[in-house]
Amino acid sequence: MSDDVKGTRTYRSKVRQEQARRTRQAILDSARRLFAERGYAATTISAIAADAEVAQDTVYAAVGRKPEIFQLLLETAISGRDQAVPAEERDYVRRVRAAPRAREKIDIYTRAVREIGERMAPLHRILREAAGQSAELAAIRDSIAERRAANMRLFAQDLAATGDLRDDLDIDQIADVVWSTSSAEFYGLLVLERGWTPDAFQQWLSDTWHRLFL
Repeated sequence: MSDDVKGTRTYRSKVRQEQARRTRQAILDSARRLFAERGYAATTISAIAADAEVAQDTVYAAVGRKPEIFQLLLETAISGRDQAVPAEERDYVRRVRAAPRAREKIDIYTRAVREIGERMAPLHRILREAAGQSAELAAIRDSIAERRAANMRLFAQDLAATGDLRDDLDIDQIADVVWSTSSAEFYGLLVLERGWTPDAFQQWLSDTWHRLFL
């Protein structure tokens, strides 16, 4: 096979991959908008397809059923990418672990919490209402909460390893406080419902963790 043929096939493959990525992103953008406008239950696959200007079968093939679409929206909101990214591969997690002092780790992570909260809080509001009516969404909610709890324990251990923390706190206490105050629900209460600015939330959270832990 000639190099020209191989090069043409590689080019066509990359074009198809980019087209698939754009289609998938259009579906997710439409789903996010419609879920926010209509709620989870009232948003149908046909409505998402129409808004994204694709066929219903394309929605199923590119992303999946409605619960899978919503889960992917949650995962991409957490990772800040157009696909789910494991916690250990996220840029802010690497920077937290590389920082030598607890104060730096807290400042890096509270900025990430603010950025995740901006993306996640509107979705969490929808999830909170829909999970009571959908066993699949309730399972997704619980799975994310448990995963966050495990990650917060790793963060607490990372903080403790610096030797900068108060002696009267244990890992579980720190992890639970971080788990609750870094949640999308907590962010939504202060920013979406009480009118705090995202900057004010980030500053308050950083100050609070400094006072509580250091």
